[in-house]
Amino acid sequence: MRYLSTRAVGADDAKPFCDILLEGLAADGGLFLPEEYPRLDAGTLEQWRGLLAAEGYAALAARMIGLFLDDIPASGLERLTTAAYTGGKFSDPRIVPVSRIGDGPLWLGHLSNGPTAAFKDMAMQLLGELFEYELARRGSWMTIVGATSGDTGSSAEYAMRGREGIAVVMLTPAGRMTPFQQAQMFSLTDANIVNVAVDGVFDDCQDLVKALNADAAFKAEYHLGAVNSINWARLVAQVVYYVSCWLRVTDGPGQEISFAVPTGNFGDICAGHVARSMGLPIRRLILATNENDVLDEFFRTGVYRPRSSEQTWATSSPSMDISKASNFERFIADLYGRDGARVRELFDAVAEGGSFDISGTPEFEAVRTSYGFVSGSSTHADRVATIGRLWREHGVLVDPHTADAVTVAEQYVADEPVVVLETALPVKFAATIEEAIGCRPPVPERFAGVEEGPRRVVDLPNDVEALRRLVVDTVGSLPNLVR
Repeated sequence: MRYLSTRAVGADDAKPFCDILLEGLAADGGLFLPEEYPRLDAGTLEQWRGLLAAEGYAALAARMIGLFLDDIPASGLERLTTAAYTGGKFSDPRIVPVSRIGDGPLWLGHLSNGPTAAFKDMAMQLLGELFEYELARRGSWMTIVGATSGDTGSSAEYAMRGREGIAVVMLTPAGRMTPFQQAQMFSLTDANIVNVAVDGVFDDCQDLVKALNADAAFKAEYHLGAVNSINWARLVAQVVYYVSCWLRVTDGPGQEISFAVPTGNFGDICAGHVARSMGLPIRRLILATNENDVLDEFFRTGVYRPRSSEQTWATSSPSMDISKASNFERFIADLYGRDGARVRELFDAVAEGGSFDISGTPEFEAVRTSYGFVSGSSTHADRVATIGRLWREHGVLVDPHTADAVTVAEQYVADEPVVVLETALPVKFAATIEEAIGCRPPVPERFAGVEEGPRRVVDLPNDVEALRRLVVDTVGSLPNLVR
């Protein structure tokens, strides 16, 4: 299995999995994709149904992810998935249980049982194991420079804290996360973790990370790596829970279900696109946005029109307050048959502050007919109403992002089951939950007092040179990095 950039114009630069694991963003500014997706047939899925029942989620993860790489031995991959997906890290031994909402077609895929109570743990825990394994094998080190709109940061830091040969510099939009999200990150005192509050929105943070990665010499000298969903390893780890949810909701081969996914950076639902492309029986991928509806606009109209920082709203589902969806380029690359030159043309236009319009083209027609995407958006009032209704009618409490997905999913309910993918536990968004149900959500015991401790965070202007200096200082201060 080899990987190419979404902007590649030939196969000469194809790389193995472990190379792109450490590289993150491709040198040409594109994102890595496998040369082709492995195929899943009904027989394989039924074998995996038995594997999941008998040996659990970690065994399924090793088998599925093993289709995407050939440079880690099967036994080694099994050890890594077992270390990542254990009862010691996840509060439910099933790792990703599913539950039905009442007696209707909607189900919840519970992705928030990990150490930071967010779906990002599902990929990040494995990414930490993969990084440490491969860095040790190479005798190397890594500086992770990432950006978060809420949950990626804490999930990454909890997965990387204390690991040998790894430093983390995590950018956050100043004042844009909930108090619980801030406390989870800023309370960490590990020497290899540096939290940064950027004067801007998430897209500014993401642009800074991309700009630093675009400096090839600096990236090489400081061993820059990525934990954002631009890293293919994170995305492929997320494909596993689409498979596991399908196995838990269905009881035989060929049964179609749909998934409703709250979406900001297009990573979570891009994993669903990969699963569907592999042959998992997914009828529709229901994309849900909040008021920052750039992706909903594209899937309705064919126009991809990112907004400026000033036009990006601060909402009650802050992890989706994103107007430039990094992973969207992977889908466009598939939509255009891996035409790297065309992909570069489209996203160069976006990078220059513009947009692109593919309405009226065969490619846009294929978005629904061949790829199964539908979309919608919701407002704060919608989220509050949905949270309150689910609680009153079914005793089910969801966070605001998951409420976005439920709201949109209900517009597309048909005969097939629809699995709504959970974003986080409600405790991370207590103010909105209290507005919806009249009281604050329960705090799991493992998070008691998290908002009360001291905090450590560096303020930074929206300036790539300031970030560059911070990375240099961070690497220089850590003796565990081999320089």
